[in-house]
Amino acid sequence: MLATGACAGSGTDDRAEAATGSWSFTDDLGTTVELDSRPDRVAGLNDVASSLWNHGIEPVATFGQTSAADDVQFEGRDLSGVEIVGESYGQIDLEALAAADPDLIVTTVYPVDSGGTLDDTQPLYGFESLEQQEQVAQIAPVVAIAWRGSAADVIERTAELAGSLGADLESAEVTAARRDYEEASAALTEAASSGVTVLPVAAYPDEGFYVAKAPDDPSLRLYADLGVQFVDPGGEDYFWQTASWEQVPQYTSDVILYSLRGAMTPEEMSSQPTYRLLPAAQVYPWEYVGMDHAAQARYMERLAGRLADAQQVS
Repeated sequence: MLATGACAGSGTDDRAEAATGSWSFTDDLGTTVELDSRPDRVAGLNDVASSLWNHGIEPVATFGQTSAADDVQFEGRDLSGVEIVGESYGQIDLEALAAADPDLIVTTVYPVDSGGTLDDTQPLYGFESLEQQEQVAQIAPVVAIAWRGSAADVIERTAELAGSLGADLESAEVTAARRDYEEASAALTEAASSGVTVLPVAAYPDEGFYVAKAPDDPSLRLYADLGVQFVDPGGEDYFWQTASWEQVPQYTSDVILYSLRGAMTPEEMSSQPTYRLLPAAQVYPWEYVGMDHAAQARYMERLAGRLADAQQVS
């Protein structure tokens, strides 16, 4: 196998693969992985592995910010054949990952700024350090999909990776998921037309609110493009604007979406005196879902229903 630097975006060369049986993929950092045959055993970050599974590519091992067993992205999946090698960010059991014998490891890469800049001197998402990333790469080659821009584009890029791994992108299941996605998109646009405002947050006892900036998160950007009115928290930093608990009452909205990944629950937020000074916003889960039609359709359908029921309070 061989990993080399190259220009991003070329994906796979189907004609060469058909002729030689070899496999190659150029990821979004411009790294080309070339193998003698198409990878059959794929491991990786929950966020990508779940989307590949929705295309029919079942992972042999996963890691992420939580166990796959507790991740909404794997809801309803039989995980008996999947080795869970990481249950918190950057904590990967390398021995267990190696024992799973993957041919390829998939993950994501986030930009370092709102302009979408990728920095290959930083670890890919899911790895605590470059050293750990290099150790993982000794087990199997690593490819990364960039989570930037709109989810609509990342979905297509993920589908390209799935197709290169043997997924049938015209199967009945994938076609149905694409149709569900279009219907959910229309439903979300209709629900958002009421004008209710939405504030996505991750709250912590000591720090207060981390308020997400919709243009910097692919899913939120997609929903904004479909008409959802997210509160702009301001600030120059990428992705998050932080607000102390004293500042929280400034961030009024009709709907609050709270992070499910290690942040405070609505009950815990309610224990903070300043949180109770906010208008009586409706509070719902903010689910981090995969970049595929099936996952996005499920969440957009839920979000549309919630926005349709929401009252303007701010």
